[in-house]
Amino acid sequence: MTSDDFRAAAHTAADLAADHLAGLAAGPVWQPMDDAARRTLLDAPLPAAGRPLDELLAAVGRDVLPYPMGNGHPRFFGWVNSAPAPAGVLATLAAAAMNPSSAGGDHADVHLERAVVRWIAELVGFPHPAGGGLLTSGTSMATIVCLAAARNRAARAAGWDVREDGLAGMPPLVGYVTGETHSCVRKAAELLGLGSKHLRAVATGPDGRLDPAGLRAAIARDRAAGLLPFLVVASAGTVGTGAVDAFDPIADLCAEERLWLHVDGAYGAFGVLDPEIAHRYAGLARADSLALDPHKWLGVPVDCGCALVRDPAELRAAFSLVPSYLRDEAAGELGWFSEYGTEQTRPFRALKVWATIAHRGRDGLAADIARTTALARRLGELVTADPDLELLAEVQTSIVAFRLRPAEPTGPTGPADEAALDALNRELPAAVQRRGRAFLTGARLDGREILRACLLNPATTEEDLAVLLAEVKAAGREHSG
Repeated sequence: MTSDDFRAAAHTAADLAADHLAGLAAGPVWQPMDDAARRTLLDAPLPAAGRPLDELLAAVGRDVLPYPMGNGHPRFFGWVNSAPAPAGVLATLAAAAMNPSSAGGDHADVHLERAVVRWIAELVGFPHPAGGGLLTSGTSMATIVCLAAARNRAARAAGWDVREDGLAGMPPLVGYVTGETHSCVRKAAELLGLGSKHLRAVATGPDGRLDPAGLRAAIARDRAAGLLPFLVVASAGTVGTGAVDAFDPIADLCAEERLWLHVDGAYGAFGVLDPEIAHRYAGLARADSLALDPHKWLGVPVDCGCALVRDPAELRAAFSLVPSYLRDEAAGELGWFSEYGTEQTRPFRALKVWATIAHRGRDGLAADIARTTALARRLGELVTADPDLELLAEVQTSIVAFRLRPAEPTGPTGPADEAALDALNRELPAAVQRRGRAFLTGARLDGREILRACLLNPATTEEDLAVLLAEVKAAGREHSG
């Protein structure tokens, strides 16, 4: 391939990406793929001979780009998936062209990652000693990294070398979460050998936040039973309702009990940039570790999470292993990134983070986040004002939890009972998605089926909110009619 061949193909690829992004708002948010389109991808034969780049790009434009997940659309309110930041899209191409392993060494990606990790810590106000964090595939991996450090510190304090001897024979380590803690924490506990039965679900108050009094009582019970409490996981925005825990009283208790405080900020930690809700994050900087996703509220293209820790030595103690063939006498006191996590060959994630943050700047990012939280509060007001809808939780960040509760009887038996409401709201997300004009997802909250709208796209308008609620009600009428 000549450089001219590549250049021509790159221009075509740029046009495809630009046309795709420009046309998103005018099309359906998401619609199921037809069988023929699906089979084209599923049944594609392994090619014996190669194909020219122009043919490959034509196939991408024909068979892939017309069938998106929908998260680039301004009326996508599902899960916690953002539209891609244009600067991050462009930087991804350059990062792939370099294609380094960002494990360590003296090349641009390593130094840029140290800079953007520091930027992320500065954005959310988390202390950042040199070496105090790294980029990961997402918060699921960042959680494993942080909890491994917490596990090793607790085992060492109890006189065990968990890396050498494992956990066998050691009194069980116990962690404390809530019913709304993200499932990645349980996965991490299982993978690290802690066992999900040693994660205690602490009660929350009516505001959805972890109850410090209930936490204190749970810790006392476990100590009395001869177990070793070691970890509390607080949330900087739950995925169900966006609730932010009260960090200061939790941090006080963790300091008193010598427990590691980990904050799951995957979705919500960047909400601290909005002056309207920044007060909710008081005490976040007191955590021992924080996991968060630039590929959520910042719009960095997937995949990109980040693990931040107060004491870098704890990460290195948990993961550092330098075989002779990877010795680098010029690495300096920080060593390689591969000493701070599980990955040895690491992709160049930092460039798309750098481009996204540098393009918008702190002020631009803060304005984008403030817009989405303001829209979420407005959606909460629209829900409250509608007699057929019910707001189920205070809007704390940019997630709105509600349900359809028709004011009129839904059948010959009279007003819908709770079981019928659950059945209705369980079916609604898929029904709304299939209609193609809006996209939201569901969850369970306090034993009830809910609808949840997550606002991450600053291109969303109040008109889009009206469309969402109209679609929910229309899908409800179809379901009951």
